[in-house]
Amino acid sequence: MSHKAWMKTVPTENCDVLMTFPDTTDDHTLLWLLNHIRLGIPELIVQVRHHKHTHVYAFFVTATYESLLRGADEIGLRKPVKAEFGGGMRSFSCEEDYIYENIENELYFFTSQERQNIIRYWLENLRAKQGESLHNIHFLEGQPIIPELAARGVIQQVFPLHEQRILKRLMKSWVQAVCEAQPLDEICDYFGVKIAMYFAWLGFYTSAMVYPAVFGSILYTITESDQTSQDICCVVFAIFNVIWSTLFLEEWKRRGAEFAYKWGTLDTPPESIEEPRPQFRGVKRISPVTSAEEFYYPPWKRLLFQCLVSLPVCLACLSCVFLLMLGCFQLQEFVLSIRELPRILRFLPKIVLAVIVTACDEVYKKIAYWLNDMGAW
Repeated sequence: MSHKAWMKTVPTENCDVLMTFPDTTDDHTLLWLLNHIRLGIPELIVQVRHHKHTHVYAFFVTATYESLLRGADEIGLRKPVKAEFGGGMRSFSCEEDYIYENIENELYFFTSQERQNIIRYWLENLRAKQGESLHNIHFLEGQPIIPELAARGVIQQVFPLHEQRILKRLMKSWVQAVCEAQPLDEICDYFGVKIAMYFAWLGFYTSAMVYPAVFGSILYTITESDQTSQDICCVVFAIFNVIWSTLFLEEWKRRGAEFAYKWGTLDTPPESIEEPRPQFRGVKRISPVTSAEEFYYPPWKRLLFQCLVSLPVCLACLSCVFLLMLGCFQLQEFVLSIRELPRILRFLPKIVLAVIVTACDEVYKKIAYWLNDMGAW
């Protein structure tokens, strides 16, 4: 089975998220991680499989319906409320689970995207205890285990599995459909609100582009070849674009608000939409707002790191870039001043500058990731 074949295969119905490992992974690593998952996340059901041809191990991860309900409560998943209890959308609560639509139906209450999102939240927030290590990997207290192992290459990939039944239905009603409205509700149920909102905007934008296209074609047809006629048509088309863009933005605000209300994100706080960052580390405490357990990092420590580390590193990087660029300009002037040099050598400073920019881009990207992880705990 090829590497990409994993992504197109549904090996078992009792699986929501698949975690694969390189073929060089030893048994100690697998048992260590499996033990931590089962002890740290008892809500998950993990099955270990081994492919006899590629010698690749994989964890097939799922959870029971009761565990998913508790997970939905933990992450504040918003679900539709029955009409007799006021309707609308509300963050799920196990204490009042009877008020939510389809709560009695285990197969249809959660979409596949919602199940996978809950399981991913649990996996990414599996934290290491003080002094834990795996081979040469030493974890800090509170550090997320699975993202670190994925970054080190111990875990090959973690990805959700598709449901072929729903994909086939979307293939007919969406991909293969011609001149039909997009099934945005089905897209939202399967891929989530963000993806559905993107395709809703894309469809709206594509439809709205018909108006400037038609108007521009008419202007192009009636425009004469003289310069005065062309200038007048350009001014008319520019005025039309200003009016069109204004109406487009205002209409999309209304359309986007309709979708947000329909999909239950209109009154959702921004912090509820943002995914929790598993790299965040701090001390555990009880939130004074929600009374739930959370990781807390003092703001003064973050400010201290930004002033004493982030700012000097950024200034040093800027100075380095400035000096390298200045050096390339000096080299360019030196090369141009020597007339006896072959023509091809005159491009040497530009080649050097291109190599320096590429190398600095990779180095600064790693520095930026490090500063982001360390300075925004």
